[in-house]
Amino acid sequence: MAGEGRGLVLVTGASGFVGKWTVIELLRAGFSVRGTVRSEAKAEQVRKAVTVEVGGDSLSRLSFAYVDLLADKGWPDAMRGVAAVMHVATVIRGDEPRDSSLVIRPAVEGTERVLRFARDAGITRIVMTSSIATVGYGHGQVSGKKVYDETFHTNLDGMKFTWAYCIGKTRAEQSAWSFCRANGIDLTTIHPGAIIGPALDDDASISIQMVTGLLDGTTPAMPSNGFAVVDVRDVAALHVAALLRPEAAGERYLATAEYVPFTGVGDVLREAYPQYEVTIRTVPDWLIGLLARFGGPARQIINDIGNEKHYDRTKSEALLGRPYRSGKEAILASAESALRLGLCKPKPKVAKA
Repeated sequence: MAGEGRGLVLVTGASGFVGKWTVIELLRAGFSVRGTVRSEAKAEQVRKAVTVEVGGDSLSRLSFAYVDLLADKGWPDAMRGVAAVMHVATVIRGDEPRDSSLVIRPAVEGTERVLRFARDAGITRIVMTSSIATVGYGHGQVSGKKVYDETFHTNLDGMKFTWAYCIGKTRAEQSAWSFCRANGIDLTTIHPGAIIGPALDDDASISIQMVTGLLDGTTPAMPSNGFAVVDVRDVAALHVAALLRPEAAGERYLATAEYVPFTGVGDVLREAYPQYEVTIRTVPDWLIGLLARFGGPARQIINDIGNEKHYDRTKSEALLGRPYRSGKEAILASAESALRLGLCKPKPKVAKA
């Protein structure tokens, strides 16, 4: 797929945070793109983002398919003429739903549907967005620092507390590798950490709330843990690199820059925005543990309380051909875009008498 006019790539979930940036990077690299969306309004969001980042001339290489991950209708037409598929679409929620199938079904059944129709269309190259949730859990780490690489696979049976996103992504990846090996499809999986960085519009990642929530006080107190973060622009660029480099077929790549605790995010924001009341309080670990027993948002972070999960970026940076942007740069890009787009409204710091 070298040179200009590289062919048509289908991007599922094109209107999402990662989806829009992936569309942009593919267009920059000379590909034509067909994005899957749920509505014309979502398609228009993508067009606006593309116009700002790449220019209006690129719209001639952008088209859309209106399909649903949980229905067969429209998928044969979506796959027609496609050279490769980037399966980016997923369901991410800030809460833990009582009905876990709301997250698990789109992850597992949606992936199986995309792969099945890709196979039927004769497509043999897939790049799929997975997660570190499929890598660093269920290995018995409850304290201390541990470094994970691409050889680790989450063990759902080894987890005391699971959450829907982790279950869905893990089962979806397992299903994808099994299906692709059985059907002669070259698969690459990309495993991002907490994806932050510049929002293009109000349809941004839930992960950005770890920045905006501290900046505007909607997160009144921080947990003690942190996450391996990554800039969305690097995640999108890694997807394109995986498509362009033949050696990426059959491989997993961890997409993480560095481990940043919530308190570190707060420190970056207080330094950059001294005029605002950035959250400074923390939540005791014992309270997170108690709340996790009843589900809710605490269930999504309980496995990261009291320990540090680091992810080796050597393999993915080699594929990318450069280092990832720093966590600080990604944090500041998140904050700048959120303020510019009105996604958060910080409280001015009140001068003490």
